[in-house]
Amino acid sequence: MKHTIFTMAFITLSNIITACDECKKYDNNNLQIVEASVLHDFSIASTIWEINVKGNAGETTPDPVGQLHGAPVLGYVFPTTLKPTDVGFSKTNGIVALALTSHPDFDDTPLWDENNDRKYDNDGIIWHPHWVILHKDDRVEGGLSVKQFKKEDKTVTLPPTNPGMPMYMDSPGFQVIKNRSSIKVIIPDYRINHQTNFKFDAVSAYMQVNTETKDKPMLGVYKVYSVLSTDLSLPYTVQSK
Repeated sequence: MKHTIFTMAFITLSNIITACDECKKYDNNNLQIVEASVLHDFSIASTIWEINVKGNAGETTPDPVGQLHGAPVLGYVFPTTLKPTDVGFSKTNGIVALALTSHPDFDDTPLWDENNDRKYDNDGIIWHPHWVILHKDDRVEGGLSVKQFKKEDKTVTLPPTNPGMPMYMDSPGFQVIKNRSSIKVIIPDYRINHQTNFKFDAVSAYMQVNTETKDKPMLGVYKVYSVLSTDLSLPYTVQSK
């Protein structure tokens, strides 16, 4: 059922490819995915997540707008069949995704100093990972958003590394490694509940923050640049070595 909802949302966003004018300037080979893999390496008890693109992975970053509302976010995203509880969230409906993101207008990794300047609030543009729960959302052109909850909802559990926003989002602090056409991240097995048999897909997308418009999500997907499977069917499996 989750895959069906996700595919329906993809069909929606495919039919509105010209809706986001701001998105167009980032549509280049650096966001065109040609290959992706998740490799489980028993020798280090970790999975290695990697996306390869036609151009240089991570070379394109968003232009700042100078404020949080309307702030652009670019992402290389792995939608998966992992469960929310596998990555530290409480049980909820939606798609668990690992998103490698860049956004110059804000920093949502308060525990981590990605540019190593001893300041923890100034490196949002540096590519960094998030766990998020995605769900279908017709309020945005892309048809998807990060799932939100009410601040007073005491039934929601987030990992202790979360950035303090009322969304199913975590800032796990894994190092993101860029090398020419490749962008990758290494995740210890215990950080995903020792799951190694899940399925996944690979997507590049433009997202945007909303803090003022009530009928829009806080973080929505406005354009998808590339989908490895073409239909978001999550057909790829973890390989082992």
